[in-house]
Amino acid sequence: MAVSRARSASSGESRGRFEVGRRGLLKGGAVTAAAGAVAATSSAPASAAGSYTKTPVPTARERHAINRFTFGFTPDTLAQLRAAGTPERWFTAQLSPATVSESAMATAVDSWWPTSVMGTPQQVSTVPEGGHVAAGNYRTWAMVKRMYSNRQVLEIMSEFWENHFYIPLVDDGVLQFRSSFGRDIKRLALTSFEELLQASTTHAAMNMSLDNVRSKKGAINENLGRELLELHTVGQGKYTEDDVKNSARMLTGYQVKTAPEWIAWYDPSLHHVGELQIMGFTHPNADADGQAATRAYLRYLAHHEATARRICRKLAVRFVSDTPSNALVEDLAGVYRSSGTKIEPVLQKLFGHPEFWDSADKKVRTPTDELITVYRALGTEFAKPPGPAGGGTNQMSVLGLSLGDIPFNWTAPDGPPADNAAWTNPSRFLGSWELHIGMIDGWPHDAKNRPHADWLPEDGITLAEFVDHLSRVLLGRESTDRLLNACTTSVGFGANEVITSTHTIIRHNRVRHLLSLVLNQPVFYLR
Repeated sequence: MAVSRARSASSGESRGRFEVGRRGLLKGGAVTAAAGAVAATSSAPASAAGSYTKTPVPTARERHAINRFTFGFTPDTLAQLRAAGTPERWFTAQLSPATVSESAMATAVDSWWPTSVMGTPQQVSTVPEGGHVAAGNYRTWAMVKRMYSNRQVLEIMSEFWENHFYIPLVDDGVLQFRSSFGRDIKRLALTSFEELLQASTTHAAMNMSLDNVRSKKGAINENLGRELLELHTVGQGKYTEDDVKNSARMLTGYQVKTAPEWIAWYDPSLHHVGELQIMGFTHPNADADGQAATRAYLRYLAHHEATARRICRKLAVRFVSDTPSNALVEDLAGVYRSSGTKIEPVLQKLFGHPEFWDSADKKVRTPTDELITVYRALGTEFAKPPGPAGGGTNQMSVLGLSLGDIPFNWTAPDGPPADNAAWTNPSRFLGSWELHIGMIDGWPHDAKNRPHADWLPEDGITLAEFVDHLSRVLLGRESTDRLLNACTTSVGFGANEVITSTHTIIRHNRVRHLLSLVLNQPVFYLR
């Protein structure tokens, strides 16, 4: 096929208008993204979207399953889903992560931070750069695992529970214990809520974060006792102030030593002894070692009807919609109670519920979702950092600040919100447009993206087909006339322009314009 070099006058004018340097793109509020708005009002005729059927797209059901229960569509994820046979079979396999073959990169990253992330609290404390560096490494490890893992449902649920039993990285005294806490949450993420509640409440990081180490008989600190009720289990309105005080009394005895020991233990001499009543729970609490009484108390809270409804509503808000029906919540809560708080059957019920399948594109990506989704879509490869605090990989998570949040940076104990309203504002989207072009250009500095020529599936396809291919690869969706019109306006070539590996679009770095326009569409932000 001969390569056409013809351009319309309107395309040439548009090319002059939008051909700017990298600095201009960023300072101008992502001009490439603005090309879509210009195209929508241009007097030039709209382009007809092409179709590049050699690149498969998921069905609506497949895309919905991937969007809700992974950190973003990739062709590899689609292939894994189709290898399982159906979305339901894929999801069932994902609920048994040990049966899912892990990617080489997700396995390798465990060795990148052997001390600061994978070590014991005592080992973490030996990081020369200090606890803040170790905690930052944990954040990066968590994000890279989410990015590369084939066990996507495990990663999604690990994030969900870390946001529920939330501990900010910046809390005093938790830095050396934070990675241990996160790894415990991941280990239990698909087991039962009771197991998660028992492990998180008694963990050193939680006892430091919510000041329970300062609580002792005769001088209680109410923070953990209150948040256990308000945030972690039954919710507001289900307890009294006396319940809060008795909850705090029940939790006395859990202690933590920081430098140089960095250990957690139980001190019976600090435990309040004597019968305690908390809501409908009564225990003689006669032993100085109150750990058995605490376990019974936490078991009561985990199985409480109010806890069942609250946890199931949070799951529905995260994975279905901001306004799940009471019927859905009650259906999930019924499974929660009958299964003994097990997580897997609740998720199976949610995944099979008609309300879940009717909710496509009703949720907005959170900043963390977006950051990881873009890197997954681009196929970005990160390198092992040269040192505990060095390398661009360790800087990757900070990019989320331009979107409004980065993992574990939310300062309040309630954790980051999961509703749409929290993340839909003009500054978030302007930050997204700027961020996308930077990520496409290889930010941070050692992020490796594919060469621009590698985005072209074959020589001699039209620009319309190329745009459709990019939309299919990045979003799992066919392109639209509006997207194509924005792309032709931005790069200054018509829809029928034939693209080869030596074309100006490839050689002169204009693929970045096309990639950013695909990612900057409103539909990208929807799950």
